Amino acid sequence: MTVRTEIEDGVALVTLDRPERHNAVDLATAAELADTWRAFRFDDTVRAAVLTGAGGRAFCTGIDRSVDVPQPSSPYSLDDPLLRIGPKANDLWKPVIAAVEGMACGGAFYLLGEAEFLVAAENATFFDPHTTYGMVSAYESLYMAQRMPYGEAARLALMGTAERLGALRAYQIGLVSELTAPGAAAEVARHRAAVLAAQPTEAVQGTVRALWAAKEAARAQALAHAPQLIALGSLPPDRQAALFAARKRQGEGHGDEPGEGHGDQDGGRGHGQDGGRSGHPLVR
Repeated sequence: MTVRTEIEDGVALVTLDRPERHNAVDLATAAELADTWRAFRFDDTVRAAVLTGAGGRAFCTGIDRSVDVPQPSSPYSLDDPLLRIGPKANDLWKPVIAAVEGMACGGAFYLLGEAEFLVAAENATFFDPHTTYGMVSAYESLYMAQRMPYGEAARLALMGTAERLGALRAYQIGLVSELTAPGAAAEVARHRAAVLAAQPTEAVQGTVRALWAAKEAARAQALAHAPQLIALGSLPPDRQAALFAARKRQGEGHGDEPGEGHGDQDGGRGHGQDGGRSGHPLVR
């Protein structure tokens, strides 16, 4: 099992448990997440949930790049295993709080975009590597554009691996609602979730549904365009692979990159402030 679930006093703690892969999502993990959210719909002992990642170095780094997902030839169709990993995609309207430690990047935004709010440790960073590797950031940009001011969402999506959004800045722009000391995000999120779980669940779920109704029309229209944008704007897979390989070689020379296959991320512990020097990203 790559998704752990603990339930206590009405709060479910859902943990992505692939720390050796920076909690990247493979097909089994995607299926487990969908099953977990759908099971919560029928479990009256669960009235709120916290989603986090194991290990402290990463919340989630998107799709595991070792996963082979065959794609249809039509630019109007896209087989994306991440589309069903979030709670709202599985028709769960019990509130979910995301607790972020370390990196959250790329496909992690499918999960963050469907949480009610985010609690993040001071060491959290957010970035989207797609454009760096010749890929269109379509779904990720959509989710973040609904959580952040447009200019901030555009900067996050377009700067790729050159820049990371630090926890403090994420808090200042409203992406994160509360900051904690490193290692404390999940516990603080559980305390907030306990407050939600103690309130009448019908009223809480109805409020969540009302909040999401305000966003869903624009979201549905944007999602409909995503497959074509990805098909038309992304480089061929062989060119994407070449960019990943080149970046991996660059990272090996500086000792701060875990290498290809650990999800969408580019980088490990190297969160320095030196911008473009030696390939290190700027954290702002």
